[in-house]
Amino acid sequence: MAALNDEVDTPWKLAVTRYFPAFMAFYFPQAHAAIDWSRPHVFLDEELAQLTRDAALGKRLLDKLVRVHALDGGAQWVLIHIEVQGGREHDFAERIFSYNYRAYDRYRRPVASLVVLADDGARWRPQAFSYRLFGCEMRLDFAVVKLRDYAARIDELLGDPNPFALVTVAHLLTRKTRGDAARRHAEKWRLARLLFLRNWDKQSIIDLYLVIDWMMRLPAELEQRLWRDVAAWERKVAMRHISSIERIGMERGRKIGREEGVRVGIKEGHEKGLREGERKGERKGALKGAVDGKSKLLAHMLSVRFDYTVGYMRKRLAGATGEQLDRWAIRLLTAASLDEVFRDH
Repeated sequence: MAALNDEVDTPWKLAVTRYFPAFMAFYFPQAHAAIDWSRPHVFLDEELAQLTRDAALGKRLLDKLVRVHALDGGAQWVLIHIEVQGGREHDFAERIFSYNYRAYDRYRRPVASLVVLADDGARWRPQAFSYRLFGCEMRLDFAVVKLRDYAARIDELLGDPNPFALVTVAHLLTRKTRGDAARRHAEKWRLARLLFLRNWDKQSIIDLYLVIDWMMRLPAELEQRLWRDVAAWERKVAMRHISSIERIGMERGRKIGREEGVRVGIKEGHEKGLREGERKGERKGALKGAVDGKSKLLAHMLSVRFDYTVGYMRKRLAGATGEQLDRWAIRLLTAASLDEVFRDH
């Protein structure tokens, strides 16, 4: 069987962007404790792109420059450069030094460089860049976390409430099950059940499932089996957190239907008309809302997966039927490009 084509950059972008405080608390607790989280943090994506425009992507899975406020009150704000590195790179430490200095030169604010090493190697752990010349010394030490170090703690991580404990497990199991689709299916199903049992809000459940789903990619037939298992388990245990695309659409549809029904009833001007209009409006609105809910959620998923704006994806999905949206949502699980999702449209 051909090796699975794992995609790990998109889930890291989604997870770190949505849950940055949790990312810091899990991997860099000392830095997290020194940040004033009562004040907003800001991702400087465009600014970072300008600072690093001459650098090749290489093995980088994620680059983020974030503006935060320190608790000590010394500077008004400081910068954090986050990098998730997927493989060994000869000039890695020098590049971290370069980005750190460029950010400092641009903003004249302290910059902390924090690195997550997501490679498989045991010995590669760059932590500093330095040189000496004619009595002068230049040196940058940067904080490093190695995901491979968590491999012996998977059972412990599965009980950790921080979402990045599950992200770490998903990453490790993705590497561990490479080339073994059956085992990956079993591990992904285990993580999905554990995630759905968490007492988290609905959106967090959806977000973290998308991260796991994108990391632990499966062949189409196993992916479909997993979805059937999730649906069957949902019916069996009646979990309030599990929200399929159809359920989100129907919830929105019922709301639209009630509003439409009330408007019809008021227009008719009597109680019977109100009840009848509400019933008709709810049925009609539920169908319309189901399609609209599917379309909005799929647009969001496509925009994150393939780096398009949500507005652009909404236009691409405009006028699609519920059947088309279902078909495209299934293709999204394994598609390597946007054209592959829409190959019949």
